[in-house]
Amino acid sequence: MPKESELCPADSPTALFGFELRRHRKTRGWSQIRLSKAVSYSVGTISMIETARRSPTEDFARRCDEALEAEGALMRLWPMVSHASAPPWFRPWLDVEATAETIRTWEPLVVPGLLQTEEYARAMLRGEPGVTSEEIEEHVLARMERQSILRRPKPPMLWAVIDEGVLHRPIGDAAVMAAQLSHLLEAGQAPRITIQVLPLSAYSTTGLLGGFAITQAQGTPDTAYVEAASNAQVTDWTESVRTLGFRYEGIRSEALSQRESMNLIKEAMQRWTS
Repeated sequence: MPKESELCPADSPTALFGFELRRHRKTRGWSQIRLSKAVSYSVGTISMIETARRSPTEDFARRCDEALEAEGALMRLWPMVSHASAPPWFRPWLDVEATAETIRTWEPLVVPGLLQTEEYARAMLRGEPGVTSEEIEEHVLARMERQSILRRPKPPMLWAVIDEGVLHRPIGDAAVMAAQLSHLLEAGQAPRITIQVLPLSAYSTTGLLGGFAITQAQGTPDTAYVEAASNAQVTDWTESVRTLGFRYEGIRSEALSQRESMNLIKEAMQRWTS
């Protein structure tokens, strides 16, 4: 374990969080064991986070903030930590997504990030040229933490339309795909999540050039995220967002209903479980 003097809070957001966590813990006069009992996380996890060897989850930050009576200081640092492993061009979208009241998303190739399982995300990220195992795990953690917005007491309304090809495109192995489709079926039962499938039989070409998402929140302009081979675009330019909105509704008009989509996903699961 690194000596405490070796941890510099200026090194990274993760180091800053670890430094502040340790400072608040010591101010309370608590040992790591005492904090472990209070937040229901292992001493090993606390130690690794305090020494910047692991990034905290939102749940960890919240529990420590409450237990140490930090008055929101740790929770205010958590977004910096969660954004740190994301590409610079993606970070503005994380801020937009985190405050969205509604999210409309279209994906022609893969399951939307907000609905991916951990193993599906890991299999996808593993295909990136030159990526290290450490980077993969950092990105997987960041992607899973993005999904915390769906577990809030009042999560955003999520409308996700995916192409039928997504259900049949092998990502990882059969077990990964079966678990991912099972997760879609479970997510589709949530009252604020709607999942629709655009069937191949629709012969639709709208949106095949790339996925996109549109968010809405009271008091802020509608904002869109448009995928690209690199450096995806985040924009709130009215004309661009309006055009994407028309495109989304065109795609959705050709998609199956929620009930029909769930049935199609169940049928696709048979391929991966037989």
